Amino acid sequence: MRVNWNYIKMIVLLVLVVFLYAFASGRNSVRIVSTPVVKFVGEDNLFITNETVSKLLIQNYPGVKNVPKETLDLNVLENALNSNPMIKSAEVYVAVNGALNADIEQKKPIARVSTNASYYIDDEGFYMPLSSNYSARVPLVTGHIDKNKLKNVYKVARKVNNDEFLKKNVFEIHQTINNTIYLKLRQCKFIVQLGSVKALDKKINNLKAFYQKSLKEKTLDNYKKVNLQFDNQVVCTKT
Repeated sequence: MRVNWNYIKMIVLLVLVVFLYAFASGRNSVRIVSTPVVKFVGEDNLFITNETVSKLLIQNYPGVKNVPKETLDLNVLENALNSNPMIKSAEVYVAVNGALNADIEQKKPIARVSTNASYYIDDEGFYMPLSSNYSARVPLVTGHIDKNKLKNVYKVARKVNNDEFLKKNVFEIHQTINNTIYLKLRQCKFIVQLGSVKALDKKINNLKAFYQKSLKEKTLDNYKKVNLQFDNQVVCTKT
């Protein structure tokens, strides 16, 4: 009887592969997780520190540094990080070498409320607490502000953040008890009355045209209020 050595070699090779895979999987499953490695995605300015993220991981999964990799529930850790009001999104995973990794994207503030309470409004219109680690240079929001009703001031703050002229010149957004919006500009004595947020783009274009014309004529200091509430016109009150 002739022995088929090729067939035997294939069987031996298959058994060896299965053995190595089982051995590696076994070792990997009992590999002890190491100290968390935190990586921040996007902004360089850190509102939340590496230490704070590591503490959140440890607090929500005691012994996280000394547990087998296979027993770690990454969803629990991600949910714990995403519940932090400074964090926009978090991805937690374990590398092959046992390192616990957390990729963090912070919230981005576009305005800072300064009333009886102080906090940021982020770029999605939500509450974001102040940070003791870093202060963002964003316009102040003053007046009558309800943390649960930020829609109007958020719309104005987003417009300011996305417009180079406004971003350069607007330093304060003020809302009255009747939801009338005012703007204050750097190096200008007058206040800008936006009124409501309706037709906001049109109002801002009118403001830009007025500003450029008055700057050219050197008359910016002649006004105490610039009213943009009316269609197709800018009504100014002189000092």
